[in-house]
Amino acid sequence: MNYSECIENARTRIGNYCKACSECNGRACKNQMPGPGAKGVGDTAIRNYDKWKEIRVQMDTIAENKPVDTSLELFGKKFKYPFFAGPVGAVGLHYGDCLDDVAYNDILVSSCAKYGIAAFTGDGVDSNVMVAATKAIKKTDGIGIPTVKPWNLDVIAGKMEMVHESKALAVAMDIDAAGLPFLKNMEPPAGSKTVEELRQIAKMAGTPFIVKGVMTVKGALKAKEAGASAIVVSNHGGRVLDQCPATAEVLEEIALAVGDSMKIFVDGGIRSGVDVFKALALGADAVIIARPFVTAVYGGAEEGVKSYIEKLGTELEDTMKMCGVTSLEEIDRDCVWTRS
Repeated sequence: MNYSECIENARTRIGNYCKACSECNGRACKNQMPGPGAKGVGDTAIRNYDKWKEIRVQMDTIAENKPVDTSLELFGKKFKYPFFAGPVGAVGLHYGDCLDDVAYNDILVSSCAKYGIAAFTGDGVDSNVMVAATKAIKKTDGIGIPTVKPWNLDVIAGKMEMVHESKALAVAMDIDAAGLPFLKNMEPPAGSKTVEELRQIAKMAGTPFIVKGVMTVKGALKAKEAGASAIVVSNHGGRVLDQCPATAEVLEEIALAVGDSMKIFVDGGIRSGVDVFKALALGADAVIIARPFVTAVYGGAEEGVKSYIEKLGTELEDTMKMCGVTSLEEIDRDCVWTRS
């Protein structure tokens, strides 16, 4: 199965909201929530996609002809590629009830680990989601990254116990999920966190702690102050705030401000190995891709995930070769062109 066949299969299984588009650009689903769309007019998800396409890669084939190495070392583990599957919650509601979160995460986590990358897993109001996700990660000897919502600290402490049991290589908190409706008006309060609260959570984690949902230099420096090992430059796929900048527009300034003090992931509209290359050139250590992996799971289960990983990996390898670099460390700002 190739990824195009996977997309065709997904269209018969994925429900009424997601259209399983050939190129997941946010336009067909736009502001459909439930569904994969973005908040408000749906502008942010579309902008995420479009801004990566405005960046161009710099071809250079006057270089040594040797094999390309796409591998990445992160948090003591080696991965075949510098991209990861993103966390998605409530798949039955948003994408179609032939799968629930338990079944979805079980397929995604095991398949990603088998084919050389790792999956971030989601969280939700159903406590069984985190239970199943961390069990799936434990089965892969910890090759997965649970993502905890910004609940109150007592609930988070309970979630972290599950993370410890799973031996996950890291744990994330999507702090931008503070904008999701189900977190509002909870008692005890859930949502935004202070630097001190994040510092407490980082200590609870007992493993590399990733703050997901950073869109400014100010936010990145706060996460660093709180003791985060990494950040994810992310606007939650446009699902929590309309008319944000695209992640491609803010990544470079954040990377320059943070330097080598923490790892940097980025998500939002990244859809190809060429896009992955662009993100690395602008300062990311790795990228996260969410919606297309949903299509992969619905359209082909393990085989679908394998086909998408191989598609991205082949595109990245080809881009590196044609741009005169043979390792991720060689990818730098000179490898891309942006409109001044």
